[in-house]
Amino acid sequence: MDVDIDCQTSFDPTKIFPLWLRASVVRDGKLTPHPCGVYPQRAAKDPMTGLAAIPYDQAGDFGFLKVDFLHLSAYSAFKSRDEIDELITKEPNWSLLQLDSTHPKLFQLAKHGEMLKNIKPKDIMELADCMALIRPGKKTFIGLYTKNKAEARKALYAKDDKGYSFKKSHALAYAYVVVLQLHLIEQGKL
Repeated sequence: MDVDIDCQTSFDPTKIFPLWLRASVVRDGKLTPHPCGVYPQRAAKDPMTGLAAIPYDQAGDFGFLKVDFLHLSAYSAFKSRDEIDELITKEPNWSLLQLDSTHPKLFQLAKHGEMLKNIKPKDIMELADCMALIRPGKKTFIGLYTKNKAEARKALYAKDDKGYSFKKSHALAYAYVVVLQLHLIEQGKL
């Protein structure tokens, strides 16, 4: 099991939580640092690397909780949470989603400009739906979405045949990051 926390690119969890153990991953037969994961509870430590002795993909089987501090460059443009909160409450310029020059700058949606032009999201839920539509197995619902959003939403957030679902809460969280980016683009900061 893991928990994902988005943070500025400068955030280093080992400075804030010095006792938390860095997660590990096996690459080319060697134990290497996980890109962003740490364990808040005691875990076996490899004496050679100083990393968790159990690679992250097996640690969950032993009941370990991994916290991933995901570096999100969009947050690096802000000095405080108050700045973010202020922009989140303001309506962004949705028409920016129709510009080819905007697409490469967007979190998760950089390569999905044609879909954005087709769907033309005009609110946070429609933008969240775009986040869900780009997931594997969900792209097939784009046509249905343009005809019947309510029906498509049922399928977008439902579990697939492997039991995976992209939760609406994740889609909304990602969409809010894009809203922040739209504000930064309009301000000439991105």
